[in-house]
Amino acid sequence: MQDDQSMITIGDAIEDTCRQLEASDVFYGHGTDNPWDEAVQLVLAACSLPADSDRSVIEQPVGEAESGQIERWLRERISKHVPLPYLTGKAWFAGIEFLSDARALVPRSPLAAVIQSAYAPWYAGPEPRRLLDLCAGGGSIGIAAALHDPQLEVVLTDLDSAALTLARENIDKHHLGGRVITVESDLFAALEGQRFDIILSNPPYVDAQDLADMPMEYHHEPPQGLGSGADGLDITRKILASASEYLQPWGLLVVEVGNSWEALEAAYPSVPFTWLEFSEGGHGVFALDAQTLQDSTASLS
Repeated sequence: MQDDQSMITIGDAIEDTCRQLEASDVFYGHGTDNPWDEAVQLVLAACSLPADSDRSVIEQPVGEAESGQIERWLRERISKHVPLPYLTGKAWFAGIEFLSDARALVPRSPLAAVIQSAYAPWYAGPEPRRLLDLCAGGGSIGIAAALHDPQLEVVLTDLDSAALTLARENIDKHHLGGRVITVESDLFAALEGQRFDIILSNPPYVDAQDLADMPMEYHHEPPQGLGSGADGLDITRKILASASEYLQPWGLLVVEVGNSWEALEAAYPSVPFTWLEFSEGGHGVFALDAQTLQDSTASLS
């Protein structure tokens, strides 16, 4: 039993956790980019407090059970480099909480900003009614789109059945069963005849060299969600070759390719990719409208 003199507070726990993280060699890239924010998320989750708790919680005492959880998670984080969302079971994307575990990549993508901007100024069609989240993993992109637009119907596709099971759990979490569905599919294979106003995709796009050099944290994630051939473009090539068949005439395709953007430009020098800029960070996201995709058919096939 802890007595009053030995009782630590939330603030104490955060400071101690931060010091231990600072002294470690962990990599930050799964929801935070610094040890303080990582410490805050870890401690608040261990104490069953909301991630957006204000400073009023820092004087709250930490019980024995919560202290033990902090110690266990911190040990896993530092010694095994497990991404924090896999420890807490929670991740945030576009300001929304999602269930997160090793069945799918930890949600992270500048596509959140595209959703929050209502696809402006890149989408020029009528009010979108159908959206496809291609290579959806745990479903964060498509679910965020559905939550930001109550009129939108969303299809989540992925080849990985385990990832789609997690996606369905996230659909249930956000009570979206009437508007968001999952389809197990190798890209567009199971979507014949369907058309969408918007296709969003964060496919595997890491090239072989970057994959080999990635910090240990990324090796806890499913490898099929990261690597995509020698230049990182194996899957993106397939998307580009077929996407126009699944878009409405006014439709928009938005794809994240990260550091492989230079290889994409070199592979398709005649395709006028629109590269999106983000005020809060992120790069390697392109947009192409349906007409441009059709006009570029010869180059993309």
